[in-house]
Amino acid sequence: MPVITPYRDSAKGKKEQVAEMFDNIAPKYDFLNHFLSFGIDKLWRKKAIKLVIKHKPESVLDVATGTADFALESLKTGAKQIVGVDISEEMLNVGRTKIQNLGVGDRVVLQSGDAENLAFSDGYFDAVTVAFGVRNFENLSKGIGEIYRVLKPGGMICVLEFSKPTLFPVKQLYTFYSFYILPLLGRLFSKDNSAYRYLPESVEQFPDGEHFLEVLKQIGFTQARQHRQTFGIATIYIGIR
Repeated sequence: MPVITPYRDSAKGKKEQVAEMFDNIAPKYDFLNHFLSFGIDKLWRKKAIKLVIKHKPESVLDVATGTADFALESLKTGAKQIVGVDISEEMLNVGRTKIQNLGVGDRVVLQSGDAENLAFSDGYFDAVTVAFGVRNFENLSKGIGEIYRVLKPGGMICVLEFSKPTLFPVKQLYTFYSFYILPLLGRLFSKDNSAYRYLPESVEQFPDGEHFLEVLKQIGFTQARQHRQTFGIATIYIGIR
């Protein structure tokens, strides 16, 4: 299966292309994210964090944190330490502004980092979260393996990711919106013509549902389960180290 990348004509690897893409769209990312999902993405994050709250983590790592929406939502867990990592420095800068405006810099810290080579010792975090980021990993198993490594025994992974609805007519409507309407709107509001073409293509290729649960189990996670959201447009995945 060919690797889906943002820029078809680029000689760069997927990781470098994804970083470039998010650097390009960072100024408009939050607006487009909420606008193109009709604000439902905020509800999905809240539902995901409610599952993390039950785990009562003291330390949380948010991988592919982007503009830090999920990291900031993690404040509700009561965690004393929340670290967000991302390969896009421009996205991180947007997130740092949010953190500064909210005055929560004592609890939330953002830093540049590669999901497939995390700069933390083994068994460091109580919980690791990822929102709309795992499908951008260059090597999915390696990225999930790194998350497993930095989790404490008994630690929790919580992944929120787009998935492919199967019910009629949601499947047909979602496919039409994703491949025709979303790229058009993305081009209108974003400087990057490729970003919102890449989004539906990456969702289409991502091994969602039971396939992703199998990836979690192969890495070593137990109690792996999924919670489908909004007719299967997104899914929350949970696992324990």
